[in-house]
Amino acid sequence: MKLEALFNAVIVKPIEAEETQHGNIIVPDMGNEKNQTGEVISVGPGQSTITGEFVKTISSVGDVVVLPTQGFTKLPYDGEEYWVGPENQILAKINK
Repeated sequence: MKLEALFNAVIVKPIEAEETQHGNIIVPDMGNEKNQTGEVISVGPGQSTITGEFVKTISSVGDVVVLPTQGFTKLPYDGEEYWVGPENQILAKINK
């Protein structure tokens, strides 16, 4: 079984943020709500507008994106955590 996005949805696998370390002391990132970074694993084909025009999605599988702190839904699946939401809520794409 495999997750597949529908309509204009994207499914993103979170990329773990690195902890800050000063010498032998690990500085925890507590209380700071940050945007989530992740890799797109599935993209829906697009969605029709109210006028009937079909708008294709522009994200691609493998894109590294920045998600908002709210708006995407956490989806546990097969022992992994994913985020699912509409493509137009992605804040940025990180180009390598």
